[in-house]
Amino acid sequence: MPTSNRRTASRAVARTPTKPHPPSSLDQATTADHDLVDEATYRRVGFHEIELPGREADSVEFEQCSFERADLSESKLTGVMLTDCRLAHSNLANLRTDKSGLVRVELVSCRLTGLHWAGGSLRDVTVKECRADLTSFRFSDFRYVTFVDCNLTRADFQNADLSGVVFRNCDLTAAQFSQATMPGTRFSHCILAGIGGVTSFSGAIVDSTDLAMLAYSLASALGIHIDGADSD
Repeated sequence: MPTSNRRTASRAVARTPTKPHPPSSLDQATTADHDLVDEATYRRVGFHEIELPGREADSVEFEQCSFERADLSESKLTGVMLTDCRLAHSNLANLRTDKSGLVRVELVSCRLTGLHWAGGSLRDVTVKECRADLTSFRFSDFRYVTFVDCNLTRADFQNADLSGVVFRNCDLTAAQFSQATMPGTRFSHCILAGIGGVTSFSGAIVDSTDLAMLAYSLASALGIHIDGADSD
């Protein structure tokens, strides 16, 4: 038991995610040579201005790859692994993955609406200025992850381990945190209206400016009526 407690405490320490290791050079991807197929491995490839929507593949690996204005929407990928990758201005809407991983990955200004990342892992990941509403990270494991300036309305973090995750300037309206693990999870200048699973916030760190909206959700979860809250 003491070992488990030390591990939890260590994971709860927030730090800036390690940036991806950039490649010395990139080969430019083409749909003919770099389509998504089972057990494919791509190293130092630039997926720029490429259309790959609706693909289905298992055990695909990307290492030191760059995605710029790429379209991977509506795809179904199982066991996909991205290491030292950067994605910018790309479309991952409604992409579904299971048991997949991100290690040293940056996502900037991407469309992630409806992304389904169930039972996966994220380590040293930065998600910045992304539209990530209706995303699902159920049962996923987060370590050294930061969300900045993101739309995370109705995002689902149920049963996720969010220890030490940082949410900064994010809209988390109606996001779900039921049964999440949250020691050291930080919320700064976020919209926390209508949060689900607020009783899982044990150990979380909430900026004082965000506390009022969270208090209403907590009161509702505990059956507490706030007198005068509905008055004009």
